[in-house]
Amino acid sequence: MTSPLALREKAETQAARLPALLARAEQLAGAVLLGDHGRRRAGMGDDFWQYRPAQLGDSLRMIDHRRSAMGDVQFVREREWQIAQSVMLWVDQGAAMRFASGDALPTKAERARVLGLAVAILLIRGGERVGLTGTRLPPRRGNPQILRLAEMFSEDAEDDYAPPEHRAMIPHARAVFISDFMGDIADVRTALTKAADRGVRGVLLHVLDPAEEAFPFRGRTVFQSMGGTIEHETLKASELKDRYLERLAARKAELQHLCSVAGWQYGLHHTETPAQAGLLWLWRALDGGAGRA
Repeated sequence: MTSPLALREKAETQAARLPALLARAEQLAGAVLLGDHGRRRAGMGDDFWQYRPAQLGDSLRMIDHRRSAMGDVQFVREREWQIAQSVMLWVDQGAAMRFASGDALPTKAERARVLGLAVAILLIRGGERVGLTGTRLPPRRGNPQILRLAEMFSEDAEDDYAPPEHRAMIPHARAVFISDFMGDIADVRTALTKAADRGVRGVLLHVLDPAEEAFPFRGRTVFQSMGGTIEHETLKASELKDRYLERLAARKAELQHLCSVAGWQYGLHHTETPAQAGLLWLWRALDGGAGRA
Protein backbone atom coordinates (compact mmCIF):
# COMPACT_ATOMS: atom_id res chain seq x y z
CA MET A 1 0.00 0.00 0.00
CA THR A 2 1.34 3.43 -0.96
CA SER A 3 2.17 5.66 2.01
CA PRO A 4 0.53 9.11 2.24
CA LEU A 5 3.95 10.79 1.89
CA ALA A 6 4.83 8.83 -1.25
CA LEU A 7 1.39 9.50 -2.71
CA ARG A 8 1.76 13.23 -2.03
CA GLU A 9 5.22 13.32 -3.64
CA LYS A 10 3.87 11.53 -6.70
CA ALA A 11 0.91 13.92 -6.95
CA GLU A 12 3.17 16.97 -6.64
CA THR A 13 5.50 15.60 -9.33
CA GLN A 14 2.61 15.04 -11.72
CA ALA A 15 1.07 18.44 -10.94
CA ALA A 16 4.40 20.15 -11.67
CA ARG A 17 4.34 18.71 -15.19
CA LEU A 18 0.93 20.13 -16.09
CA PRO A 19 1.84 23.79 -16.73
CA ALA A 20 4.78 22.87 -18.97
CA LEU A 21 2.79 20.26 -20.89
CA LEU A 22 -0.15 22.62 -21.34
CA ALA A 23 2.08 25.48 -22.44
CA ARG A 24 3.87 23.35 -25.04
CA ALA A 25 0.61 21.90 -26.34
CA GLU A 26 -1.07 25.33 -26.52
CA GLN A 27 1.92 26.80 -28.35
CA LEU A 28 2.04 23.87 -30.77
CA ALA A 29 -1.70 24.01 -31.48
CA GLY A 30 -1.48 27.75 -32.06
CA ALA A 31 1.33 27.32 -34.57
CA VAL A 32 -0.69 24.81 -36.57
CA LEU A 33 -3.79 27.01 -36.52
CA LEU A 34 -1.75 29.88 -37.97
CA GLY A 35 -0.78 27.75 -40.93
CA ASP A 36 -3.97 25.77 -41.37
CA HIS A 37 -7.55 27.03 -41.41
CA GLY A 38 -9.01 24.20 -39.43
CA ARG A 39 -11.88 21.88 -40.18
CA ARG A 40 -14.57 24.28 -41.38
CA ARG A 41 -16.72 23.04 -44.21
CA ALA A 42 -20.20 23.52 -45.63
CA GLY A 43 -22.96 21.52 -43.97
CA MET A 44 -26.01 21.59 -41.71
CA GLY A 45 -24.78 23.89 -38.93
CA ASP A 46 -26.34 27.20 -37.90
CA ASP A 47 -23.40 29.59 -38.30
CA PHE A 48 -22.96 31.52 -41.55
CA TRP A 49 -19.87 30.48 -43.51
CA GLN A 50 -19.96 31.96 -47.01
CA TYR A 51 -22.04 32.93 -50.05
CA ARG A 52 -21.50 31.11 -53.32
CA PRO A 53 -23.20 31.29 -56.72
CA ALA A 54 -26.14 28.90 -57.09
CA GLN A 55 -25.37 25.69 -58.96
CA LEU A 56 -27.42 23.15 -60.86
CA GLY A 57 -29.10 20.91 -58.29
CA ASP A 58 -29.46 23.55 -55.53
CA SER A 59 -33.04 23.77 -54.27
CA LEU A 60 -34.91 27.07 -54.32
CA ARG A 61 -34.98 27.05 -50.52
CA MET A 62 -31.20 27.39 -50.48
CA ILE A 63 -31.25 30.70 -52.39
CA ASP A 64 -30.52 33.81 -50.30
CA HIS A 65 -32.91 36.27 -51.94
CA ARG A 66 -31.56 39.37 -50.16
CA ARG A 67 -27.99 38.74 -51.37
CA SER A 68 -29.21 37.72 -54.83
CA ALA A 69 -31.24 40.94 -55.18
CA MET A 70 -27.99 42.93 -55.18
CA GLY A 71 -27.10 41.67 -58.67
CA ASP A 72 -28.03 39.40 -61.52
CA VAL A 73 -26.61 36.22 -59.98
CA GLN A 74 -28.43 34.01 -57.51
CA PHE A 75 -26.44 33.18 -54.37
CA VAL A 76 -26.66 30.32 -51.88
CA ARG A 77 -25.99 30.99 -48.20
CA GLU A 78 -23.77 28.16 -46.97
CA ARG A 79 -23.52 27.30 -43.30
CA GLU A 80 -20.68 25.85 -41.29
CA TRP A 81 -20.42 22.13 -40.68
CA GLN A 82 -21.12 21.70 -36.96
CA ILE A 83 -21.84 18.02 -36.45
CA ALA A 84 -19.51 17.44 -33.51
CA GLN A 85 -18.03 13.97 -33.43
CA SER A 86 -16.40 12.07 -30.63
CA VAL A 87 -12.65 11.50 -30.82
CA MET A 88 -10.98 9.08 -28.41
CA LEU A 89 -7.26 9.25 -27.63
CA TRP A 90 -4.83 6.64 -26.42
CA VAL A 91 -1.34 7.89 -25.61
CA ASP A 92 1.08 5.18 -24.49
CA GLN A 93 2.26 5.82 -20.92
CA GLY A 94 4.40 2.69 -20.57
CA ALA A 95 7.94 2.88 -19.23
CA ALA A 96 9.46 2.18 -22.67
CA MET A 97 8.15 5.55 -23.83
CA ARG A 98 10.48 7.33 -21.38
CA PHE A 99 13.51 6.59 -23.57
CA ALA A 100 15.60 9.28 -25.26
CA SER A 101 18.99 8.59 -26.84
CA GLY A 102 20.37 12.06 -26.11
CA ASP A 103 19.94 14.95 -23.70
CA ALA A 104 18.94 17.27 -26.55
CA LEU A 105 16.06 15.01 -27.58
CA PRO A 106 12.64 14.71 -25.94
CA THR A 107 11.62 11.32 -24.66
CA LYS A 108 9.09 9.47 -26.73
CA ALA A 109 6.60 10.01 -23.90
CA GLU A 110 7.12 13.78 -23.91
CA ARG A 111 6.60 13.97 -27.66
CA ALA A 112 3.57 11.65 -27.62
CA ARG A 113 1.90 13.57 -24.78
CA VAL A 114 2.37 17.01 -26.28
CA LEU A 115 1.10 15.78 -29.66
CA GLY A 116 -1.91 14.07 -28.07
CA LEU A 117 -2.83 17.12 -26.00
CA ALA A 118 -2.24 19.56 -28.87
CA VAL A 119 -4.51 17.65 -31.24
CA ALA A 120 -7.12 17.48 -28.47
CA ILE A 121 -6.94 21.27 -28.12
CA LEU A 122 -7.46 21.72 -31.86
CA LEU A 123 -10.40 19.32 -31.91
CA ILE A 124 -12.11 20.77 -28.85
CA ARG A 125 -11.74 24.30 -30.18
CA GLY A 126 -13.32 23.03 -33.38
CA GLY A 127 -16.41 22.02 -31.41
CA GLU A 128 -15.75 18.30 -31.16
CA ARG A 129 -15.89 16.04 -28.13
CA VAL A 130 -12.59 14.51 -27.05
CA GLY A 131 -11.82 11.92 -24.41
CA LEU A 132 -9.75 8.84 -23.69
CA THR A 133 -10.31 5.30 -24.82
CA GLY A 134 -11.62 3.18 -21.99
CA THR A 135 -13.91 4.40 -19.23
CA ARG A 136 -11.83 6.92 -17.28
CA LEU A 137 -12.60 10.04 -19.30
CA PRO A 138 -15.54 9.98 -21.74
CA PRO A 139 -15.48 12.49 -24.63
CA ARG A 140 -16.57 16.01 -23.70
CA ARG A 141 -16.13 19.55 -24.97
CA GLY A 142 -14.64 22.63 -23.29
CA ASN A 143 -11.48 23.85 -21.60
CA PRO A 144 -12.04 21.79 -18.42
CA GLN A 145 -11.69 18.68 -20.58
CA ILE A 146 -8.30 19.89 -21.79
CA LEU A 147 -7.14 20.18 -18.19
CA ARG A 148 -8.39 16.67 -17.42
CA LEU A 149 -6.56 15.29 -20.44
CA ALA A 150 -3.34 17.05 -19.43
CA GLU A 151 -3.59 15.60 -15.95
CA MET A 152 -4.10 12.05 -17.19
CA PHE A 153 -1.40 12.32 -19.85
CA SER A 154 1.06 13.21 -17.09
CA GLU A 155 0.67 9.83 -15.42
CA ASP A 156 3.32 7.13 -15.87
CA ALA A 157 2.65 3.40 -16.09
CA GLU A 158 5.02 1.00 -14.32
CA ASP A 159 5.02 -1.73 -16.97
CA ASP A 160 7.52 -1.52 -19.82
CA TYR A 161 4.80 -1.77 -22.45
CA ALA A 162 1.22 -0.55 -22.15
CA PRO A 163 -1.35 -2.28 -24.40
CA PRO A 164 -3.74 -0.02 -26.35
CA GLU A 165 -6.95 0.59 -24.44
CA HIS A 166 -9.94 -0.47 -26.52
CA ARG A 167 -12.81 -0.63 -24.05
CA ALA A 168 -15.90 1.58 -24.38
CA MET A 169 -15.26 2.43 -28.03
CA ILE A 170 -18.10 4.67 -29.19
CA PRO A 171 -19.62 3.30 -32.42
CA HIS A 172 -18.68 5.28 -35.54
CA ALA A 173 -16.44 7.64 -33.57
CA ARG A 174 -12.81 8.37 -34.40
CA ALA A 175 -9.66 7.48 -32.49
CA VAL A 176 -6.00 8.42 -32.23
CA PHE A 177 -3.35 5.98 -30.95
CA ILE A 178 0.16 7.33 -30.24
CA SER A 179 2.92 4.95 -29.15
CA ASP A 180 6.26 3.38 -30.05
CA PHE A 181 4.31 0.12 -30.50
CA MET A 182 7.26 -1.92 -29.22
CA GLY A 183 5.03 -4.18 -27.12
CA ASP A 184 3.04 -7.24 -28.10
CA ILE A 185 1.62 -6.72 -31.60
CA ALA A 186 -1.34 -8.94 -30.65
CA ASP A 187 -2.60 -6.17 -28.35
CA VAL A 188 -2.59 -3.70 -31.24
CA ARG A 189 -4.32 -6.22 -33.48
CA THR A 190 -7.05 -6.76 -30.89
CA ALA A 191 -7.60 -3.02 -30.38
CA LEU A 192 -7.86 -2.23 -34.08
CA THR A 193 -10.11 -5.23 -34.72
CA LYS A 194 -12.51 -4.16 -31.97
CA ALA A 195 -12.42 -0.58 -33.26
CA ALA A 196 -13.23 -1.73 -36.80
CA ASP A 197 -16.09 -3.90 -35.50
CA ARG A 198 -17.66 -0.75 -34.02
CA GLY A 199 -17.12 1.32 -37.13
CA VAL A 200 -14.40 3.40 -35.44
CA ARG A 201 -11.91 4.93 -37.84
CA GLY A 202 -8.73 6.61 -36.76
CA VAL A 203 -5.03 7.26 -37.04
CA LEU A 204 -2.05 5.46 -35.55
CA LEU A 205 1.09 7.53 -34.98
CA HIS A 206 4.27 5.48 -34.55
CA VAL A 207 6.80 7.48 -32.48
CA LEU A 208 10.44 6.42 -32.50
CA ASP A 209 13.75 7.79 -31.24
CA PRO A 210 16.43 8.16 -33.98
CA ALA A 211 18.66 5.60 -32.23
CA GLU A 212 15.86 3.06 -32.54
CA GLU A 213 15.99 3.55 -36.30
CA ALA A 214 19.78 3.59 -36.72
CA PHE A 215 20.92 1.12 -34.01
CA PRO A 216 24.30 2.88 -33.55
CA PHE A 217 25.62 0.48 -30.90
CA ARG A 218 29.02 -1.24 -31.12
CA GLY A 219 31.17 -3.40 -28.88
CA ARG A 220 30.17 -4.36 -25.38
CA THR A 221 26.69 -3.05 -24.68
CA VAL A 222 24.11 -3.70 -21.99
CA PHE A 223 20.55 -3.25 -23.22
CA GLN A 224 18.03 -2.68 -20.43
CA SER A 225 14.35 -1.86 -20.64
CA MET A 226 13.25 1.44 -19.10
CA GLY A 227 11.22 -0.46 -16.51
CA GLY A 228 14.21 -2.61 -15.60
CA THR A 229 12.43 -5.90 -16.28
CA ILE A 230 14.45 -6.91 -19.36
CA GLU A 231 18.25 -6.92 -19.72
CA HIS A 232 20.61 -8.27 -22.35
CA GLU A 233 24.39 -7.94 -22.51
CA THR A 234 26.45 -8.50 -25.65
CA LEU A 235 30.13 -8.10 -26.51
CA LYS A 236 29.44 -7.40 -30.17
CA ALA A 237 26.38 -5.18 -30.43
CA SER A 238 27.02 -4.43 -34.10
CA GLU A 239 26.30 -8.07 -34.93
CA LEU A 240 22.73 -7.58 -33.73
CA LYS A 241 22.05 -4.61 -36.00
CA ASP A 242 20.82 -6.46 -39.09
CA ARG A 243 18.46 -8.72 -37.15
CA TYR A 244 17.14 -5.77 -35.16
CA LEU A 245 16.49 -3.66 -38.27
CA GLU A 246 14.73 -6.59 -39.94
CA ARG A 247 12.42 -6.97 -36.95
CA LEU A 248 11.76 -3.24 -36.83
CA ALA A 249 10.90 -3.21 -40.55
CA ALA A 250 8.58 -6.18 -39.99
CA ARG A 251 6.88 -4.36 -37.11
CA LYS A 252 6.28 -1.26 -39.26
CA ALA A 253 4.90 -3.41 -42.08
CA GLU A 254 2.57 -5.22 -39.69
CA LEU A 255 1.28 -1.95 -38.24
CA GLN A 256 0.65 -0.59 -41.72
CA HIS A 257 -1.17 -3.79 -42.67
CA LEU A 258 -3.37 -3.68 -39.56
CA CYS A 259 -4.24 -0.05 -40.25
CA SER A 260 -5.09 -0.83 -43.85
CA VAL A 261 -7.41 -3.68 -42.86
CA ALA A 262 -9.11 -1.59 -40.14
CA GLY A 263 -9.49 1.49 -42.34
CA TRP A 264 -7.03 3.52 -40.25
CA GLN A 265 -4.11 5.69 -41.31
CA TYR A 266 -0.53 4.95 -40.26
CA GLY A 267 2.05 7.66 -39.64
CA LEU A 268 5.70 7.50 -38.52
CA HIS A 269 7.20 10.30 -36.43
CA HIS A 270 10.77 10.64 -35.14
CA THR A 271 11.54 12.61 -32.01
CA GLU A 272 14.38 14.57 -33.64
CA THR A 273 11.93 16.13 -36.12
CA PRO A 274 9.80 19.15 -35.14
CA ALA A 275 6.68 18.36 -33.13
CA GLN A 276 4.75 20.68 -35.44
CA ALA A 277 5.27 18.24 -38.33
CA GLY A 278 3.73 15.42 -36.30
CA LEU A 279 0.77 17.51 -35.21
CA LEU A 280 0.10 18.77 -38.71
CA TRP A 281 0.08 15.18 -39.97
CA LEU A 282 -2.34 14.13 -37.23
CA TRP A 283 -4.61 17.09 -37.94
CA ARG A 284 -4.77 16.42 -41.65
CA ALA A 285 -5.03 12.66 -41.22
CA LEU A 286 -8.11 13.12 -39.03
CA ASP A 287 -9.56 15.21 -41.85
CA GLY A 288 -8.92 12.46 -44.39
CA GLY A 289 -5.50 13.58 -45.62
CA ALA A 290 -2.32 11.56 -45.78
CA GLY A 291 1.44 12.01 -45.89
CA ARG A 292 4.44 11.58 -43.65
CA ALA A 293 4.60 12.64 -40.02
